Amino acid sequence: MSTVDVRSATGERLDALRAGDGGATGRAALVGYLPVGFPTLPGSVDAVRAMVDAGVDVVELGVPYTDPVMDGPVIQRAVDVALGGGTRVRDTLAAVEQVAGRGAPVLVMSYWNLVLRYGVEAYARDLAAAGGAGLITPDLIPDEAQDWVAASDAHGLDRVFLVAPSSTPERLASTSAASRGFVYAASTMGVTGERATVGSRAEQLVADTRAAGAQRVCVGLGVSRREQAAEVARYADGVIVGSALVRPLLDAHESGDPTGGIDALARVTADLADGVRSAVRGAR
Repeated sequence: MSTVDVRSATGERLDALRAGDGGATGRAALVGYLPVGFPTLPGSVDAVRAMVDAGVDVVELGVPYTDPVMDGPVIQRAVDVALGGGTRVRDTLAAVEQVAGRGAPVLVMSYWNLVLRYGVEAYARDLAAAGGAGLITPDLIPDEAQDWVAASDAHGLDRVFLVAPSSTPERLASTSAASRGFVYAASTMGVTGERATVGSRAEQLVADTRAAGAQRVCVGLGVSRREQAAEVARYADGVIVGSALVRPLLDAHESGDPTGGIDALARVTADLADGVRSAVRGAR
């Protein structure tokens, strides 16, 4: 699969953190996920801004989808509310425009059918115009991504593909070659959610993915506490957190206290950010 050399906003952010911003000790990035439109579209924009202000380095905005095969129960409940409120793909692009330029690159996480229906070239054009950095595609593999590779190259967008503990050496190599920004390493087989421990094979998966050619590898699925964030930040380029950030918003929504949800989200984010910053980096 041929690609062209395109500047990566996400990659540059991860590299700057790893090298040490302003003379600080190099560290991993905290990548924070929130679904667009939950609890409302304006509320989700406010939540993303609060998350960035509290320490998230890279934003992952989820497009609500009726069949979120990778998402666990917490995110599914939030997405159901967003869909019930009428959130659509174009709303996600509007949200990107409102949160871009706040100091954290903004990636969209979308199941591929939504992009196909919008139009691959049109979506890449509109995402770039909104200030988005790129796209995470959990159900798209590089072998079937020719249209997206061409569109993302044309519009200077990052493309983040996934690997898992079950990925073969050949799959790790092809995914590393096709990705721009970083490779998303799923710490375990299964859906997103808060877990007592991060998958035991995550560190080896990161090492194997780097050996296969990846410049940067971020780990997601299961990170929900400060100590877990610190553990993953020791060996990965980024720590991806979703359910643990959605939960305070969901709890507040279900209890009728949306303002409290933003405050709780900021506290959880700050705690996770402290965990990432406290990690002692291992040798690369």
